[in-house]
Amino acid sequence: MSDTMQPFEADVGRVLDLVINSLYKDREIFLRELISNASDACDKLRYESLSRPELLGTDPDLEITILADAKNGLLTIADNGIGMSREELAENLGTIARSGTARFAELLTGDAKKDVDLIGRFGVGFYSVFMVADKAVVTSRRAGESSAWVWASDGRSGFAIEESPTEALKRGTAITLHLKDDAKEFLEEWTLRRIVRTHSDHVAMPIRLRLIKADQEGDEPSAPEQINEGSALWTRPKSEITDEQYKEFYHHVSHAFDEPFARVHFTAEGLLEYTGLLFVPSTRPFDLYDPRRAHGVKLYVKRVFITSSMENLLPRYLRFVSGVIDSQDLPLNVSRETLQQGSVVPKIRKAIVRRILDELKNKAKAEDKEAQDSYLAFWGNFGAVLKEGLYEDQENRERLLELARFRSTHSTDGWVSLDEYVARMKPGQEAIYVIAGESQAALRNSPQLEEARAKGVEVLLLDDQVDPFWLEQVTSHGGKPVKSLAKGDVDLSAVEKDTNEPEKAEEQAADQGDLGRLIAKLKVALGDQVSDVRESKRLRQSAVCLVAGDDAMDMRLERFLKSHNQLDSLTKRVLELNPRHDLVRRLATLAKDDNPDFNDLAELLLDQARIVEGETLPDPAAFGRRMSTFVARGLAG
Repeated sequence: MSDTMQPFEADVGRVLDLVINSLYKDREIFLRELISNASDACDKLRYESLSRPELLGTDPDLEITILADAKNGLLTIADNGIGMSREELAENLGTIARSGTARFAELLTGDAKKDVDLIGRFGVGFYSVFMVADKAVVTSRRAGESSAWVWASDGRSGFAIEESPTEALKRGTAITLHLKDDAKEFLEEWTLRRIVRTHSDHVAMPIRLRLIKADQEGDEPSAPEQINEGSALWTRPKSEITDEQYKEFYHHVSHAFDEPFARVHFTAEGLLEYTGLLFVPSTRPFDLYDPRRAHGVKLYVKRVFITSSMENLLPRYLRFVSGVIDSQDLPLNVSRETLQQGSVVPKIRKAIVRRILDELKNKAKAEDKEAQDSYLAFWGNFGAVLKEGLYEDQENRERLLELARFRSTHSTDGWVSLDEYVARMKPGQEAIYVIAGESQAALRNSPQLEEARAKGVEVLLLDDQVDPFWLEQVTSHGGKPVKSLAKGDVDLSAVEKDTNEPEKAEEQAADQGDLGRLIAKLKVALGDQVSDVRESKRLRQSAVCLVAGDDAMDMRLERFLKSHNQLDSLTKRVLELNPRHDLVRRLATLAKDDNPDFNDLAELLLDQARIVEGETLPDPAAFGRRMSTFVARGLAG
């Protein structure tokens, strides 16, 4: 080619090497990917032609053609859709080239089995052709443009682009594969028919097959024959659609390789008429937390594709959902911006969010163990994202709370729903107790849990980054207040102890007079470093802990906001003392006299509480000096 060969980026090269050498046992998946891309290209042209009918020219019937040339070992998949410009060929060809390849490549382990599963979550789109082809040649001409371009690559050394004779292609894209010797089966008529019927029968435009047989005279292909159903799957009655057809349509719209966890297929009638076919994945997409990720629901109007970029069709916390919404009420020739601002899309959004959440609720309520395990696996993958809705979506908050599952102090590896939690609350327990932190291990060792653990009170352990945000919004559930053990005053004295637990001798508490004096002196010594110093009702083994005030923000949320420059400083904490701890009792005695070491001991006490809470010490060097001084005195006897 005349243009200089352009190398693939290193990350793309790594992924391609994996695709070529270790990917699918079932290599036929490449044809599904190419047909899916061709279908999208036709959909896009159909939409653009609504405002620019001249784009269709003298070729208004959109279709996909498969040409199997057994004489020359070539397989061509062509469409007369929107086509690509030179820039689009270079920059946007294939899922890998545009969808965060660097992040994906970071996740590759070198373990072929694990990486194959990972690449299935990532999706490879066009580049799956290199499983079966030594070379791929893509000829494309964008609708309305005068130039056609040819992109060629062997999938290893890079790619080259040059201008093509205009008459080579009137419009659209033709992908010609030079098949490997062990992939010639994909030139056989029955193989191609079977693959299309299995994976692409639902594609709404005709897929036509043409053949050049190895033993025929001349190179004239056979007459085109349609080999797919050619009707939009979502318009068919549910009773006529098999689970396998649903699954393949999910693969088509999501470009994913897993089994769908749930599907919602419905027709809404009344003031608004529309059909929906939506899918929830079972495997977490690799880019689920990428801020640029959007839902995968395509909007159609009367079976005409409108857009896959209708952001407000679903809320952000359902960004893993894919599928189709086909409206009978929206005007065909309206702009995407007008649709975004109109009243119809918000009404559709409201209804489909409820349908999705209701279907997830049905899954969550299933009673057999396999179904329960399946739902818990789904929650493990997507629960943190759904919990974003607890913060954002007040209207559906109760629905989301019914779906939510949590780790707790009563289970090391299981999940509990809020209803299950409430059902097993102890006599005298009036609130749902929670605690938010950085990890399950840190939370289980948190000093704020000590009294609750001693009383057998279950506590929900929240370690997702989103948890502190929704805790500010969710104040109750099922008539029970939701209370953080790291915030405000906590009194569990009304909770009955388990009668079958042996009584443990408790340390004698510090004298109340001495304790009051200690608290007063600590307030003076610590000054405005704390908002208050008080006796704790939540500590059993630890000497001290920090908690947020009743009206203060959750401590973890504050730390998060400060780390992202959303807060200038943290609010002052409450320092709580355990009056039964030996250290506190000794300090209470020490507070009777004007001990010159008292202020340093007060600072050490506060720094200890900060360390346990995971907060940064304001002066680590001073902490080290104080600690060394008192440890040395202790060793000296």
